[in-house]
Amino acid sequence: MKKENYLRVAGFLLAVLLVTSCKKNGFLDQTVTSSLDENSTFSDSANSMAFLNNIYVNIGFASDPRRFNAGGFAAGLDASSDEAEGPNASSTNGFVQFATGSVNPTVVPDDAWNIPYTNIRAVNQFLRHLPGIPFSNSLKLRSAGEARFLRAWYYAMMLQHYGGVPLLGDSVFNTSQSISAKRNSYKECVDYILSECDFAATNLPVTQSGSLYGRVSKGACLALKSRVLLFAASPLFNSGGLSGGGELASVVAYPDADPNRWKSAADAARAVILLNAYDLYYDSTGMPGELGYGFQKLFFQRYTTEFILSRMMGQNKYLESLWDAPSRGGSGGPFPYQEMVNAFPMSNGLAITDPASGYDPNQPYRNRDPRLNYSIIHDSTLRTIFGANQPAPLMLYTNTAVNPPVAASGDAVFKGTPTGLYIFKMMDPTVINNGLAESARCLPLMRYAEVLLNFAEATNEFAGPTTEVFQAVEAIRRRAGLRPYALPAGLSKEQMRAAIHLERRIELAYEGHRFFDVRRWLVAEQTENLQMHGMEVKRNGSSVTYNVFNVRKHNFSKAMYLWPIPLKEIAKSPELLQNPLY
Repeated sequence: MKKENYLRVAGFLLAVLLVTSCKKNGFLDQTVTSSLDENSTFSDSANSMAFLNNIYVNIGFASDPRRFNAGGFAAGLDASSDEAEGPNASSTNGFVQFATGSVNPTVVPDDAWNIPYTNIRAVNQFLRHLPGIPFSNSLKLRSAGEARFLRAWYYAMMLQHYGGVPLLGDSVFNTSQSISAKRNSYKECVDYILSECDFAATNLPVTQSGSLYGRVSKGACLALKSRVLLFAASPLFNSGGLSGGGELASVVAYPDADPNRWKSAADAARAVILLNAYDLYYDSTGMPGELGYGFQKLFFQRYTTEFILSRMMGQNKYLESLWDAPSRGGSGGPFPYQEMVNAFPMSNGLAITDPASGYDPNQPYRNRDPRLNYSIIHDSTLRTIFGANQPAPLMLYTNTAVNPPVAASGDAVFKGTPTGLYIFKMMDPTVINNGLAESARCLPLMRYAEVLLNFAEATNEFAGPTTEVFQAVEAIRRRAGLRPYALPAGLSKEQMRAAIHLERRIELAYEGHRFFDVRRWLVAEQTENLQMHGMEVKRNGSSVTYNVFNVRKHNFSKAMYLWPIPLKEIAKSPELLQNPLY
């Protein structure tokens, strides 16, 4: 890593401290400062804390629904996978590159490289000055724990994208120093992240509350270990990965395969569970009789025991402005594929392809897993009409061919949505982008449902479908509102694996997991090489027909299991080995 590559972020210190916040965001409120240099920043306790707070700002960039934002069209990892169609099929945005298989080192977005290293350098600056900052001893320990967790968090993001990356330790380089760009091994990166989490966990409370809610906790440290170890045990990161041998074999993966890595991942998830500090969110009173309502309400709560780490936000209409239908002020996309709709089972837990499920193709949304209606807006979804007090069917996809004729809707298929569907997951149903109300939501980065699924997957891979595996998956299904929520007895390891993979797909949909899950499982060549579809609904009086249509053929090459390192970084530092097959 040449010094100009690393030092181009040298302005980070002053840039973040010269920002003035326009709304209250809790502990992320900016401190108004001017004419600060490094010494004056870290000689003042308020400025020092503002500096640490700013390292939190980008912790959600990887799963941000607007991550790839160019040419006026914004989308994230959902539109880069088989979850959703991006808002403009002809754009050259990052999500289109991954959907079409055209991504390469020349055009790949560089945020996964630049943002983590910018923040890692900021952590190192903070830690270097921490002994002299006028904090109390207890605040110094807590701040060190937060900073070192954040450093681990950003490295973990890079590990997901690239495999092993250069570890910088505590160094803060200046212009006279040479910076090595040699990539550390995958094992070295995992071990470093785990050690940082262990240090942080010993200096942080189990959970945070009050004015400290949203800051890193011991629970977040243990949950990050769970996620990192789950990836480390997964097929993509074992047996040399896709390196084909040679020097990259230990850089992009462990060079060997060890089933005990699954046990380590299970143990890490169990450690979070044994804290007894987190639980799945239920609500049986907000919508009486609506099974699984807690799954919807969870996402527009600011404080919940299910969220382990969140991207803190002020009052906002962030998702409504992006995902909702145009008539409600949404800006257009991404848009779910019909394949996502089909993935949700019936309310009895059986797949719609199971003859015993009760699925009726003439009433495709009837008696489905409640999470479908809480995750995806489809034909006849009940929405509150602007200016009305009661929910009414929102016929999003009617068109001028309907008999009797009606006015064409701007929300209709081929008009407002290229798939006939909109994302509903995490949106606040009481908020409309073109209205006055705002949501108190924060975006979840790690939640307890993920930990349960991590535990179930790792335990199943190591020990098979034990009673604890059934219990963890069934807890997710019970909260979802499936009845019966119990899995079929006597599942084999392979059958349980399929059940867990499905639960991750639908429970964690549109939260940034699917893109990486299909890669670490080494199944993306199957899931990302498919023709994707939408749904057109036509009405003629009481007659309704459902027509599936082609939207986009996704393409995936084997190289795409890992992101390419941006070519400009390789050009600056030839020792920075490129990922396999690019």
